[in-house]
Amino acid sequence: MTRLIHDEFAKDYLEELLKKFGQITANLRVRSEKGEIDLFFEPSSKMETGGKELGLLGRMAETTAIFEPFRNPATANQIGDCLVKSLLVRQKLRREAPKKSTNIEAKKIPRLWILTPTASVNILEQFNATEAENWLPGIYFLSSYFTTAIVVIHQLPSTEETLWLRVLGREKVQSQAIEELAQLPDDNPFRSISLQLLYNLEQNLQDNQSNLEQEESELIMRLAPLYQRDRELAVQQGIEQGIEQGIEQGIEQGIEQGIEQGIEQGIEQGIEQERRLTIESLLRARFGSLDDSLTAIVEPLAALTPAEFTPLLLNLSREELLARFPNQ
Repeated sequence: MTRLIHDEFAKDYLEELLKKFGQITANLRVRSEKGEIDLFFEPSSKMETGGKELGLLGRMAETTAIFEPFRNPATANQIGDCLVKSLLVRQKLRREAPKKSTNIEAKKIPRLWILTPTASVNILEQFNATEAENWLPGIYFLSSYFTTAIVVIHQLPSTEETLWLRVLGREKVQSQAIEELAQLPDDNPFRSISLQLLYNLEQNLQDNQSNLEQEESELIMRLAPLYQRDRELAVQQGIEQGIEQGIEQGIEQGIEQGIEQGIEQGIEQGIEQERRLTIESLLRARFGSLDDSLTAIVEPLAALTPAEFTPLLLNLSREELLARFPNQ
């Protein structure tokens, strides 16, 4: 069940990053029992000027591309299925080409990018996949006819250039990428949408608590403080905007009394509510559900700052937490 959640996240994530640079077709049907192509991308002229913002992903999308992301390490059979679908797309393009043309233009032949967290030496050898000098480590190209590469995400160097691909990794690789993503400037065009999709992933995983793996619980706990911080920032921005509007209206109408009191109450209520929701999410991620004992410690935890309560929720056991806040 959670694999499907991760699959949808990967497709939505790649689609959101690439859509401003070309045309994307998700779940493209092919004449094969192997199913659908996850993402088919045709770049526009915008890719030539703006694609560098996406680093390695942007370079991969400079020409027509097929993206097949895998949450778990891709097996030999799965890689073979991707090759079949890619060749069927090429066959379709050949049929649609002008009758007098015998070959498809090289730039129109889609390159298949298989995104996998890890890949064994045996898997790579089965497909005669080797690294290329002009590409980063972790990218293995098959024989030239197949126009295919296996991208082993956990082997990519941890640089800004690879950030957008490492978000699709697992465990420590994904966790580090999320931290780097959160530290990007607020005006980065891809930061906000990427974090929002990650927050959606967090919520979808929380809705499937009974099926979560330990890694997924840790992912929820990693994202929750980021969500809290962004929500508090959004609340603060809303408050500041409201202050400006209120002052302007007050000046125009000659009304000044009550502005400060209203502002203070709005700030306190908004931040406290968001903080309680974040704490409840972290407690559910750690312990599965909230009983009366855990519910009773939400309020005292909410009195702390995120920097104070986050380490407690990540590191203390249930018994230690209850002992830390007794008789609540």
